[in-house]
Amino acid sequence: MTPDAPPLALYVHWPFCVSKCPYCDFNSHVRESVDQDAWRAALLTDLAHEAALLPGRRLGSIFFGGGTPSLMPPATVAAIIAAAERHWGFEPEIEITLEANPSSVEAARFADLAAAGVNRVSLGLQALDDDALAFLGRAHGVAEGLAALETAQSVFTRVSFDLIYARPDQTQPQWEAELARAIGFGTEHLSLYQLTIEPGTRFATLFEKGELAAFDPDRGADLFEATRAMTAQARIPAYEISNHARPGAESRHNLTYWRYGDYAGVGPGAHGRRGGTATIRHKKPENWLAAIARNGHGLEREDALSPADRGVEALLMGLRLGEGVDLARIARIAGGTAPIDFRAVAVMQTQGLAVRDGDRLRVTDAGMPVLEAILRELVRT
Repeated sequence: MTPDAPPLALYVHWPFCVSKCPYCDFNSHVRESVDQDAWRAALLTDLAHEAALLPGRRLGSIFFGGGTPSLMPPATVAAIIAAAERHWGFEPEIEITLEANPSSVEAARFADLAAAGVNRVSLGLQALDDDALAFLGRAHGVAEGLAALETAQSVFTRVSFDLIYARPDQTQPQWEAELARAIGFGTEHLSLYQLTIEPGTRFATLFEKGELAAFDPDRGADLFEATRAMTAQARIPAYEISNHARPGAESRHNLTYWRYGDYAGVGPGAHGRRGGTATIRHKKPENWLAAIARNGHGLEREDALSPADRGVEALLMGLRLGEGVDLARIARIAGGTAPIDFRAVAVMQTQGLAVRDGDRLRVTDAGMPVLEAILRELVRT
């Protein structure tokens, strides 16, 4: 192993859903049955290909995500973890996360998944209100979700869950009561997202039909400010625009993304960053399997990124973090000069939206609600 190489992250994408999802475009991946042996072998082959191209590294995190990864057979999860350790070796106290829907069916598998090596779970609770869950298109209710949370907390070392706020007609007192209840469950990490209308989702269709109104941005900013205040008071402050954690409990895997580290992505539709190369796997499961059989990997594309493009990516990702970015590092990634408009930085500082201290630049709490607009002004492309 190369002692000075930073830890590597591994993302494993399991594409299959058990029901249609209003958020993603994997509705075509609903399957009643899957050839588990074939899929395990294919994932291990895809993994071996990436490992051969990323030698001398140690893994700091593994993340099982995608459709419904908590319905992966524990034997498959264990086989992938064991293979990853053989290929790379593990950092001490490696973080191994699995995304899970909070259903009773999936919660019943938590003990087996923990035995397979998973030590952190991210639960998609999404709301603590049954009407809101119905609106969001979720199959679980609040009682089932909280039962799954209780099981997770009894099984896994580390637990996170997510909530979606700024829902239609949601008032600030309603959200504050829901968030207070969420904080009371005592998890070390919370992901708190404002509802957005993304193209291709059920919400976009409803919006286009006039059946869903966009949430007022000023009200959204008020909810964002209240969220930050409440989580800070509870000692789970924001460390990224939508993520909150007790000190030391931040998602190590996601920090690799936001700090622009290398990560291997395997499985259908998985993206990765290997040195200066962006990797993209075939998205459709059948196409990915065919590529594995034909080529020994599921890659659809490998795009060499220019230093300038890498610098922009590193800047865009890093400014999501409360810690901000090291401009000298960004300049090195970009091949000499950080891709940033320093005149715009000066304006943002006078407006209280950003702070520059030597080579360190960060967006302030006041700037985070308008981060996208700030990035458009700051980043030179």
